[in-house]
Amino acid sequence: MSKEILKLKPENVWKHFYELTQIPRPTGHTKAVEKYVVDFAKSLNLDVKQDKVGNVLITKPASKGMENAPTVILQAHLDMVPQKNADVQHDFLKDPIETVIDGNIVKAKSTTLGADNGIGAAAILAVMEDNTLAHGKIEGFFTIDEEEGMVGAFGLQPGFLTGSIMLNLDTEEEGELCIGCAGGIDENITWQYKEVEVPAGDVAVKVSLRGLKGGHSGGEIHLGRANANKLMFRFLKDTVRSLDARLAWVDGGSLRNAIPREAFAILTVLPENVDALLELVDDYNDLYNEEYADVELNLTLKAEKTELPKTVLPEEVQDDVINAIVACPNGVIGMLQSFPGIVETSTNIASVKSGEGKVEVKFLTRSSSETKKEALDSMIESLFSLADAKVEAVNAYPGWQPNAHSKTLEVMRKIFNSKFGKEPVVQVVHAGLECGIILDSTPGLDIVSFGPTIMNPHSPDEFVEIDTVERFYDYLTAILAELK
Repeated sequence: MSKEILKLKPENVWKHFYELTQIPRPTGHTKAVEKYVVDFAKSLNLDVKQDKVGNVLITKPASKGMENAPTVILQAHLDMVPQKNADVQHDFLKDPIETVIDGNIVKAKSTTLGADNGIGAAAILAVMEDNTLAHGKIEGFFTIDEEEGMVGAFGLQPGFLTGSIMLNLDTEEEGELCIGCAGGIDENITWQYKEVEVPAGDVAVKVSLRGLKGGHSGGEIHLGRANANKLMFRFLKDTVRSLDARLAWVDGGSLRNAIPREAFAILTVLPENVDALLELVDDYNDLYNEEYADVELNLTLKAEKTELPKTVLPEEVQDDVINAIVACPNGVIGMLQSFPGIVETSTNIASVKSGEGKVEVKFLTRSSSETKKEALDSMIESLFSLADAKVEAVNAYPGWQPNAHSKTLEVMRKIFNSKFGKEPVVQVVHAGLECGIILDSTPGLDIVSFGPTIMNPHSPDEFVEIDTVERFYDYLTAILAELK
């Protein structure tokens, strides 16, 4: 059903989005989509260049009569988050995204859709090929690998961009004009150990936690959704303490910027404790469904007997891992006072994985305050150091400080009011955008971010509202005509 989206309006945007869904482009694997954008520009005889990291820049001359208008940079990222449910067969390195129209939304079949940021990229491509539009000189700037480490933005060299205004097309709520965002830092925690034999006489049980909503660990961290790792380790602590269970293996979550939706663990127990373990699983399943009754509608915690593993974690490491993850902060830590309802500081226990004598835990900590980001990072480092883990803080990136006196913002507010009969919401978001990093290499840019409504990014429930795409593109083209 993927080609059905070609009938949606505006057809030029959906045409390019369809082409992007056919090109596998998870973070770290963007060569094919880079080539698509370069070849597209060459087909239109537009100037195009790439920098050393792979970012692509297409330049379109001003339309007649707009030669003296400021150069506007339209910016989006080419990569997408590869998320699917565990029972879905999909290879993000080979398979296209299969889209489905459901009323007013476009979604994918049990995978992420890639509307984040494919719709923004498609809109830029549509602008580049439409010679009926009024606009000054345009630079279409496509970054790579935004979703993990913002590699493209960090690799941007001074002088690559020449524009004075930048419209970032990576905001996900229609009617919001974003003028600032949080910075972030990754924490990587590791325990290394020598595996020990399974206690004599033990049998194995696999515990599976599934069905959580997950989502974007910045834009949706405030919605109170369950974190699969926190729930799993809360259960594991009770099981180890009350039933002398041993932890053999754990695998929860995947991507640093996604709230984990699933977690799995293998435990070993004496045969006489199996029934009690299964009963405890049922109890926690009921408890979690009661606690998250209004948020997580498909949560399931189940257990089944499985093949006995060869080894388990040493008891002291097992206890350190469990106690540290149960104790560590997760979710919203503080709110912005100047923008009510917006998260200032948060952290997300993104993944916990064991195997081959190692347990690895990954966090992404975000804050609009550099000092509070550093304080939370120190808190996490202190906790896991006390649990004898190695802690590394990497991939730090700055926030984007808001400019409430932006001239571009003023123009965009007037156009929005004229078109839609209401004021836009001027906002600072908790999600990480590339704007602050790009400003570091290109000082003085006047930046505003906006986009159509995209819900549940970074999860298989991701969708984009069709009618907002049409209004978003109409608004974008009107802005280009007025930035003189």
